[in-house]
Amino acid sequence: MKLSFSILFLILPALLFSQTNKITISGVVKAKGKGSPLPYVTIKLESAANSKPVAVTISAEDGRFYFADIGSGTYALEFSYVGYLTKSEPLLVGELSKFLDVGSIELETDSKLLNEVVVTGTQQAGVSEQLDKKSYSISGNISQAGGSVLQAMSMLPGVTTSQDGKVQLRGSDKITVLLDGKQTALTGFDGQAGLDNIPASAIDRIEIINNPSAKYDANGNAGIINIIYKKNKQEGFNGKVGLTTGLGALWQKQENLPTIRPQYQNTPKINPSISLNYRKNKTNTFLQGDWLYTETLNRNEFSDRIYDNGDYIRQQVKRNRNTSYATIKSGVDYTMNSQNIFSISGLFNREKIIDRGDIPYFNQSLSTRNRLWQFLEDEVKYTAIATATYQHRYKQPGHVLNAGFNYTFHREDEKYFFTNIMPAFTGEDSFALLSDEHVSDLNIDYQKPLRHGRLEGGIKFRIRNIPTNMQFFAGLNSPIDIDAGGPAKYSETIPALYGNYVFENAKLELEAGLRVEYVRVNYDVDPNHNTYKSDGYTYTQPFPNLRLAYKLSGNQKISLFFNRRVDRPNEVDIRVFPKYDEPELLKVGNPALRPQFTNSMELGYKSSWSKGNIYTAAYHRSTNGTITRIATQVPGNTLLYNVFQNAGRSFNTGLEVVLQQKVAKWLDFNTNINIYQNKIKAFNAINQYPVPVLFTAEDDQLTSGNWKVNGLFHLPNLLEIQLSSIYLAPDIIPQGKIGSRYSLDLGFKKQIQKGKGELFLNATDLLNTMNVNKELRGNGFQLITTDYYETQVIRLGYSYKF
Repeated sequence: MKLSFSILFLILPALLFSQTNKITISGVVKAKGKGSPLPYVTIKLESAANSKPVAVTISAEDGRFYFADIGSGTYALEFSYVGYLTKSEPLLVGELSKFLDVGSIELETDSKLLNEVVVTGTQQAGVSEQLDKKSYSISGNISQAGGSVLQAMSMLPGVTTSQDGKVQLRGSDKITVLLDGKQTALTGFDGQAGLDNIPASAIDRIEIINNPSAKYDANGNAGIINIIYKKNKQEGFNGKVGLTTGLGALWQKQENLPTIRPQYQNTPKINPSISLNYRKNKTNTFLQGDWLYTETLNRNEFSDRIYDNGDYIRQQVKRNRNTSYATIKSGVDYTMNSQNIFSISGLFNREKIIDRGDIPYFNQSLSTRNRLWQFLEDEVKYTAIATATYQHRYKQPGHVLNAGFNYTFHREDEKYFFTNIMPAFTGEDSFALLSDEHVSDLNIDYQKPLRHGRLEGGIKFRIRNIPTNMQFFAGLNSPIDIDAGGPAKYSETIPALYGNYVFENAKLELEAGLRVEYVRVNYDVDPNHNTYKSDGYTYTQPFPNLRLAYKLSGNQKISLFFNRRVDRPNEVDIRVFPKYDEPELLKVGNPALRPQFTNSMELGYKSSWSKGNIYTAAYHRSTNGTITRIATQVPGNTLLYNVFQNAGRSFNTGLEVVLQQKVAKWLDFNTNINIYQNKIKAFNAINQYPVPVLFTAEDDQLTSGNWKVNGLFHLPNLLEIQLSSIYLAPDIIPQGKIGSRYSLDLGFKKQIQKGKGELFLNATDLLNTMNVNKELRGNGFQLITTDYYETQVIRLGYSYKF
């Protein structure tokens, strides 16, 4: 099967379509010497290559004019008016700014002709990008249609996903995930979360920003992923309804160890969705609703723990999960006049998770079961988001002031019930966790177009508080540490300001910015906690960004990037409460955890032609204070404790290539290769819980990467077929390595009902090959695991636009 997969992997391609920017050009016409505006001046925009008119307009009463939806290229502006001499101005329309201001154009009344300067060149196709931001439409991803946002992102260039529901860019999961340009509790404020439950049916497109400017928060060293919700602004009443169903885990990858309950198979999925929009005059009202119900074999991990003293434990972690995820989003955009827009919106989400798990512990030969740990997790998450935004548009197009306030409330109500079945007794234990997150964000952003670029600036202020309370309830001969519970509170204050300058001419592009953030984090721990004490940190740091590009020709560009970013510890990473869903491999937070800071450099090259393009990037990231989990063994027993630590310095160096080509009318393809080397320097760390244990690690490095091939076939009768494959090479992780993985996805889509209806059928991990193999080594033990979790899903869906 590996041979057949390799052949398919080499010959089957696909295409993910990126969007092309259109530019608005503006200016004002005045009489020379008088400074008075000239109305009704005829302005023609002509191609510099052949002098053919592209667009024509006339100036308004105040002398202002603008052209919309202009592609990048070289042009000439011609101004003509009775009583004044005709004037021509060369104009370069680049790719960095959506708005260009040519400033004041003065027309003379005397007979002396101005020297006309014309810059020659060819108009570009508009496919070249800023090279740090790529935008992908969800509708073009047929093989992942009907799944979650996490699954939809798995086939995007440069993106990989992990079995614990996290996205990775170029091998790192330190990513900031935004919803409509904002951080929310749905996707995480200080990391990423919940992406495997957000339905892709609600999403319009996904933006990947590898090298964010100073405009964005400094958190997330690998970059930013911005998820854009669908929002229709057509006049009148319109909308879209859809229904997706499916089945997962169609056959068993690995049989259970003896004496436990069955693992999930033929798991159902259902996702109805609706999107409504009504626009009339100055008001645009929208409503979106999604409900996702899934049953999933969320984890099915088989492990061997081998200790230096000769102990050998074989175990399985099987977790059957039921998830119900409901979201409703609504809002109103009100255009007060041509210069002022006010918007309000709200989002409410409820996520219900029921986990039923079995963890048997055997000796090496499986002849003796030493323990069976069964658990029931009942967790409900509530999220409410209220947003108000105001935009003032100055008379100059693209000259705007945006102000916004965003409030988020997020509750985690989590209960665990355990049954501890030992050879001599059976005990019952439980715990309850309640966490309420309150986040207030105030943003003010200003943008002014220039003739050759733009200026940006703004401020942000955040206050975030998360009080939590953990209560343990011990049963007979309980292994639970009841003194590790109690209340705790996380508090975060972040004021920040930024400035950004963009310049572009016929050959050079420059973007330079600086963001300065002050951060104060306090973590207050119950004074009665048996190990940890209150802690926190404060810093004031600059985060510069620089992009310098040189245009080798009309369709070739080389760019150099530099930026500095930070990864602040997630609140859950510093929680002082041990988690007992796996009682012999406990996860515990660390309130002494500190941020990691990363310097990134990238050299990129892009070449475009009529039916495709290639993008190549060499990148290097250097991180101080690398955040990672460290597993240690407490002397005298076989329990392992997984605690977050700052592991010192680490490096990530790689090469990425993205190739897109339209081979024929019936075939498009995209391939993405990413090869990188991860290096972790030697370090020491002390896990404090439950007793101090020293861990030491030597230098470690490994070359890894991934390769994706996607193929989109356009067949008669509006039928499209997409075939996608991915290979992930072995990689290093702290204390060990992760093995290679690969999968093959297939999708069909057909337009019906005169283009208003759409049917799709797809299968993810068609061959059921995506398993996760890990090897970890600690002081005194070795851990070897394979997770046969659910990856194979077949979906059938229908949607209708009206």
